Amino acid sequence: MTRTPKLSAFRRIVVKVGSSLLVDSKAGGLKKAWLDALVADLALHHKRGADILVVSSGSIALGRSVLGLPKGALKLEDSQAAAAVGQIALARTWAEALGSHGITAGQILVTLWDTEERRRYLNARATIERLLDMRAAPVINENDTVATSEIRYGDNDRLAARVAAMASADCLVLLSDVDGLYTAPPATDPNAKLLPVVPRVTAEIEAMAGGAASELSRGGMRTKVEAAKIATTAGVHMAIADGRVDHPLKRIAEGGPCTWFLTPSNPVTSRKKWIAGSLEPKGVVRIDSGAAKALVSGKSLLPAGVKGIEGSFARGDCVLIRNPDGGEIGRGLIAYDAGEAAQIMGRSSRDIEKILGYSGRAAMIHRDDMALGGE
Repeated sequence: MTRTPKLSAFRRIVVKVGSSLLVDSKAGGLKKAWLDALVADLALHHKRGADILVVSSGSIALGRSVLGLPKGALKLEDSQAAAAVGQIALARTWAEALGSHGITAGQILVTLWDTEERRRYLNARATIERLLDMRAAPVINENDTVATSEIRYGDNDRLAARVAAMASADCLVLLSDVDGLYTAPPATDPNAKLLPVVPRVTAEIEAMAGGAASELSRGGMRTKVEAAKIATTAGVHMAIADGRVDHPLKRIAEGGPCTWFLTPSNPVTSRKKWIAGSLEPKGVVRIDSGAAKALVSGKSLLPAGVKGIEGSFARGDCVLIRNPDGGEIGRGLIAYDAGEAAQIMGRSSRDIEKILGYSGRAAMIHRDDMALGGE
């Protein structure tokens, strides 16, 4: 029998909170007591040293209540207006709730492009990483005020999975209005059984997913299984659990009902496989022997160790890393455009601002954005 993961063992946890959990559909306000209980759970994991990220819905639901917009589907411009009003209240609420436990909240609004286009992806990833380095908790939502139907996720389940992959998280928890994935819709089939563990998302598992979401939520079980595919491919374990109870994370930790989707990999190896095998190199960075030794020992590639730049590439593109003999020793996502890289190669990282006119990243290719041969 496959063992279920322990929530207390994860080092970086992303928790997705849906609108229907956070917002009272009748009163239109926040469920403050429920939120306080959830944040108490988050604070326990933060206290033990884990990194905490929240993907929170609720801005449109809150904003439509404040603006007095009718129930049901909204026009795009009405949704964006509601989000603009509701996002302020949502951010303040998370900041106050987390702050009561001594945790600083940082708001990040993203669109589909921010997790699909590599330059934006690197910017968002760097921001998240810096916030976590400072022990802050990023609170992330889709930027509904500017997103259009062509550039939006439309649900925060898949967004949460992309965020978990971007942040190299090892656990994603989707808090929902169901216990997890059942073999059949439990509302209509009395013989439906909860699946506590899904070792791999197969066609059979995908066929079990279905059913409409609640009024306030955009995602159903189908989007959650799609999120599981994204997460597990990126080396992230994912759980679907009922968030309507108080202290939902504590309930999971104590063995409460939920569905775990397992991954055979981990975030670091999955990311390196993606860099090594899924991206087309757009250029070449040639390094000296000292830099080659530093990379093998686990260091990032600094401008000082670079002796040559080839090709026309943009920041965030994949480039080949070649040693003094011309052999390929790895690949990585470069932090500078080709022209800028050529200006700072061979120079100390301290000189970057003087050369380029702005304070760029110290590493030309960060170790986390690099896959060496044999990894």
